[in-house]
Amino acid sequence: MGTAPRGGSVKTGKMPDGEKTRQCKQEEQQQQKEEEREGLIEFYSSYQELFQFFCSNTTIHGAIRLVCSKKNKMKTAFWSVLFFLTFGLMYWQFGILYREYFSYPVNLNLNLNSDRLTFPAVTLCTLNPYRYSAIRKKLDKLDQITHQTLLDLYDYNMSLARSDWSAPSTQARSSRSLLHHVQRHPLRRQKRDNLANLPENSPSVDKNDWKIGFVLCSENNKDCFHQAYSSGVDAVREWYSFHYINILAQMPDAKALDESDFENFIYACRFNEATCDKANYTHFHHPLYGNCYTFNDNSSSLWTSSLPGINNGLSLVVRTEQNDFIPLLSTVTGARVMVHDQNEPAFMDDGGFNVRPGIETSISMRKEMTMRLGGSYSDCTEDGSDVPVQNLYSSRYTEQVCIRSCFQLNMVERCGCAYYFYPLPAGAEYCDYTKHVAWGYCYYKLLAEFKADVLGCFHKCRKPCKMTEYQLSAGYSRWPSAVSEDWVFYMLSQQNKYNITSKRNGVAKVNIFFEEWNYKTNGESPAFTVVTLLSQLGNQWSLWFGSSVLSVMELAELILDFIAITFILALRWFRSRQQLSPPGPPPNSHDNTTFQDEAPGLGAPHRFTVEAVVTMLPSYNSLEPRGPSRDGEVGHE
Repeated sequence: MGTAPRGGSVKTGKMPDGEKTRQCKQEEQQQQKEEEREGLIEFYSSYQELFQFFCSNTTIHGAIRLVCSKKNKMKTAFWSVLFFLTFGLMYWQFGILYREYFSYPVNLNLNLNSDRLTFPAVTLCTLNPYRYSAIRKKLDKLDQITHQTLLDLYDYNMSLARSDWSAPSTQARSSRSLLHHVQRHPLRRQKRDNLANLPENSPSVDKNDWKIGFVLCSENNKDCFHQAYSSGVDAVREWYSFHYINILAQMPDAKALDESDFENFIYACRFNEATCDKANYTHFHHPLYGNCYTFNDNSSSLWTSSLPGINNGLSLVVRTEQNDFIPLLSTVTGARVMVHDQNEPAFMDDGGFNVRPGIETSISMRKEMTMRLGGSYSDCTEDGSDVPVQNLYSSRYTEQVCIRSCFQLNMVERCGCAYYFYPLPAGAEYCDYTKHVAWGYCYYKLLAEFKADVLGCFHKCRKPCKMTEYQLSAGYSRWPSAVSEDWVFYMLSQQNKYNITSKRNGVAKVNIFFEEWNYKTNGESPAFTVVTLLSQLGNQWSLWFGSSVLSVMELAELILDFIAITFILALRWFRSRQQLSPPGPPPNSHDNTTFQDEAPGLGAPHRFTVEAVVTMLPSYNSLEPRGPSRDGEVGHE
């Protein structure tokens, strides 16, 4: 082995010049190929080299401090902690931005518009439940039963206008049937809960310690409950209304009866100083509020207001004297008014207000439109087609329409009949205790579940994305005045046959007008769009690292290089574990197999292009396993 190097040296020194030149060219070409292959792959020899190259060349501020001060371990540790702490704070801010973006916030846009305003629909009711001639005898019988009930409970002898109770017609079979059902649902007194254990004749029990209500039982009378009220007035009115609804439900066409008398209720009607006529209103009957008239509900010829003010609105003179009054059903006098949008039903018990007799009520309006964003920004609905509740009203979708339709559908499903106050679903009939004995028990049970949202109506029914509301404010004054009442009442008596004894309590005036020409629009717009999100992310990135989009790409490149090196090292480790050491080769054998046996670390990668390239790069020695020296092989030869 000692002479081999010298012999080799002499042999090399005597090598011809042409051969030396050819060998240098071959080495140069081989090195050029190696450089080309190295540029194509660009893998690093270790994680340390990768990290050092990234920190030395990246545009992210502060990264170079991790390697330039490597001789000072305290500085390196300080900058490492500061660098990764900054990264953590930045991504914490990123999390806040993403959470805010996916919460879909909105901005409220307030606009004031000036334009000719379409006058809303106005519904006016008499507050006088009508005594239909077809059910007058049953109502008289119900009044007689109520009179006796109040006499038994409160020792109150109620004076009644009817004097024909003893007539033979009142003793018909229908009256006996009514008496039977009233006796099945009697009006009773009940002691309050804190006095339930005391006897009825106890001196400690006063009349004020009783609650009053009526009993409702299931069809088999196995389950009953006492529908009690703290006020006797409310209890009597509710009990009377329950039987009144049953009487109306026995008339299939009760809602279609037209026994209205417009001229005897509306004495004067003017809009924009022009007289109204029958083409400007529609009529319907409400079980509790009597005859109702809706003005400006005809979509073909809607009123418009060109100017605000009391002279450019609707002015009505109405009669408030209570003819055919049902005193046990309605306890107020006057008229009820509601302002609503066209193609929306008038829910008088929700949005209406009463007009006092002998008073001029001036109602100023301010129009307000609300437009919400749908989709992910809110749970509003465009037209109600995506709401799982059938619309029973012949109008457009509103939240109240949906809620009432939901209750009515549940009523039909649970009780087998429909509540008289709401529209009738297809194939159903209104509840009547001559056909549905226990519908009252079922109704009040269902009503309790409805108010507690057990039925889910308040969750199913969503707000419309576009809605119009009218903000109202009212002013009151005496009408007519003391100095003008004589000639006013004289003109009413001549033109409208107004012959009421108590003149002031029998008439009222209503003015409805726009307060101003402007109307407000409340709109929504996305507060956090994709552009806003990217801008905020860029601001945070620049704040913490003073970098740009290209710096993000550098960080992505670092991650990809890290994954590639990890894959190569894992592949090498796997191949080294799979390869088994074969027995030693024959002494005189110099084929490729013998070379691989002598140097398994160098011979193994000859099947993989990437590893063959890496073994030829001097800078990747840390990735290559050590094998026998090439010089040693040449010297051995």
